[in-house]
Amino acid sequence: MPIFYNPEIKIFTLQTQNTTYQMKVGDYGYLLHLYYGAKIGENDDLSLLAYPLERSFSGNPNEAGYDRSFTIDTLPQEYSMFGSGDFRSSCLIPVNPDGTREADLRYVSHEIESGAAAPQGLPHVYDNGGEAETLKIHLQDPVSHLAVTLVYTVFAARDAITRYAVIENKTTGRVELEKALSACLDFTHGDYDVITFWGRHCFERAVERTPVRHGKIVADSLRGASSHQQNPFMILCDHDATETAGDCWGMSLLYSGNFIAECEYDQIWQTRLTMGIHPHAFRWVLEQGESFTTPEVAMIYSGEGLGELSRRYHKLYRHNLCRGQYKTSRRPVLINNWEATYFDFDDDKLVKIAEDASKLGIELLVMDDGWFGKREGDTSGLGDWFVNTQKLRGGLDSLCRRINALGMKLGIWFEPEMISEDSDLYRAHPEWCLRGPGRAGVRSRYQFVLDMSREDVRQYLFDVISGVLSSANLEYVKWDMNRHISNIYSGALPAEKQGEVYHRYILGVYDLMERLTSAFPHVLFEGCSGGGGRFDAGMLYYTPQIWCSDDTDAIERLSIQYGTSFSYPISAVGSHVSAVPNHQTGRVTPLATRGIVAMSGTFGYELDINKMTAEEKEIVKEQVARFKEIYSLVSDGDYYRLTDPFKNTNYTAWQFTAPDQSRALLNVVQVKMEVCPVNFLIRLRGLNPGARYCVQAAPLNATQRFEHEGTVYTGAALMNAGLLIPLLKGDYAAVQYEIIQL
Repeated sequence: MPIFYNPEIKIFTLQTQNTTYQMKVGDYGYLLHLYYGAKIGENDDLSLLAYPLERSFSGNPNEAGYDRSFTIDTLPQEYSMFGSGDFRSSCLIPVNPDGTREADLRYVSHEIESGAAAPQGLPHVYDNGGEAETLKIHLQDPVSHLAVTLVYTVFAARDAITRYAVIENKTTGRVELEKALSACLDFTHGDYDVITFWGRHCFERAVERTPVRHGKIVADSLRGASSHQQNPFMILCDHDATETAGDCWGMSLLYSGNFIAECEYDQIWQTRLTMGIHPHAFRWVLEQGESFTTPEVAMIYSGEGLGELSRRYHKLYRHNLCRGQYKTSRRPVLINNWEATYFDFDDDKLVKIAEDASKLGIELLVMDDGWFGKREGDTSGLGDWFVNTQKLRGGLDSLCRRINALGMKLGIWFEPEMISEDSDLYRAHPEWCLRGPGRAGVRSRYQFVLDMSREDVRQYLFDVISGVLSSANLEYVKWDMNRHISNIYSGALPAEKQGEVYHRYILGVYDLMERLTSAFPHVLFEGCSGGGGRFDAGMLYYTPQIWCSDDTDAIERLSIQYGTSFSYPISAVGSHVSAVPNHQTGRVTPLATRGIVAMSGTFGYELDINKMTAEEKEIVKEQVARFKEIYSLVSDGDYYRLTDPFKNTNYTAWQFTAPDQSRALLNVVQVKMEVCPVNFLIRLRGLNPGARYCVQAAPLNATQRFEHEGTVYTGAALMNAGLLIPLLKGDYAAVQYEIIQL
């Protein structure tokens, strides 16, 4: 079993296939963290890693008497507490019934259960049956009686450990939580870098690697969403960690709202990571007997570098987080009408796009924004989820039947969380907006935000969206969110509970998504928030794919998809071929290159196919057939980042390798052509060293032949000596190679 407890030395050991996590009930009942790293024995006692030593200006628990060596200000903690003598970043700040702001949690008991824990109303990593074991450690403040249960689930085969906290009010009165994080991870030794993922709209998840310095490095969001600007994922790693070597620890928050991820380097060169709901504008009221559950954090360690860390996250999230019919099955190749028509479309124009698309093997037409209410632009109509019969003159069912008759599926766009001032819904229910009394409110993209914490709002949305989805054979939903939250006030809550609005909003979104995905299990839901503004592990629990970015430029996507790959599986990355000149950048990129880049994702098209030449349509037909053929390799294979587009500006290369190492796919994009160019020598990864492989150019790029077509190499030669890529002509040229085991 993966969880062990030694009652003699009071040590908990959590074992995965390749890693060990260890903690100890220390003196006076404090729960101390001992170790997280490469696998050790369950009977190894690492308690000396939490060695007490007197430190000036670091307090001691009263029970220690005149022993000044025991201080939790420097000892590694499992769940840090404000007011207890630990002056580092805290996970918990309660306001007790007597007004004190302190918690002093001590070990009470524990239990070990089979299966995975499931935080109520929140996304979580789940057990497919016999994969997981859960440890619950009960802590309590001996004075206030505030209780906290730390919940750890071990997924041994996935090398993953998840954790969250349940805070229960067992005091004599009301408790208000000012801070309630999910996880704390302390390191007593080591000199590390921290990796975060920043960005902006149309430039998400850029990789930033910084040496850990004294003080704090923070990644956070106060936008009501996980945001384009920061991502709820953080990596701690050795200074010299690379894609293939070095110690790396990942912490990923399964949450889609305000978050904070903090790395602190303390006075004695210890490192602490904390993660959870952002405490700013958060204040949760707990009456007697009530409890609060924090979002789950998924932790993974790799001693084999950043690449292996990513591959472990990919497998965990693909198989134990994503759900539903499309969890692992191939998603239909789609064409979205947005960049083809924007708001200017009708049923005949959509059918014309579908007619040409169906001949090329495309399987799904997605009708984007503009099909509903009074929606001729982005200033009106949101909230009025009924068909605009001036555009869809025969109604939705008629359009769907016409699309289905072509052998294609029909999908539809919603933005459920938003409302336009110029809408029937706003005129009927202005109180449903998030907005303070007497305040006009802040507009963004000409729209306000609906109060998703309200049951009546969610019921309205469920009813109208269900009505639309039931009215025709719709098989795909794009769920968008095109602004962030400014006015944090709910008319349905009393003044003392307004600090709960941010979190209740996200709980409401999750509740509505759970109801809709359960009611329509055949529908493929794709998440979106201006592209990747809510690309997080929490959303993957409800939508197995997320539109990666509104930036559809293939060259820009190289860095966006690179950063996304550090935590999120390729099967979750919404990626399309768009028209040229690109609508965001004006760049003209070859169709073959756009196809190769988009194939490293869910794959589809974002253009007017009617405007393409016969030659271009033939290329599209080849691309669609090619993607269907390589889908399992791309989605189920091991992903390798071979170059860093933030450092190597000449070319970008990445690889997929089948789990049995029988086949690999090498992708190369030449970003910048040079006079007298240097050679592109690429060392492949993940092959069987002793096996023999044949290298050949993929059918997509017959004009870019491999110089030694059909030459046989050993896996060792391809990984150690490398593969010399022939000269590619022109900026933005691309080539794809197949490596097939003989």
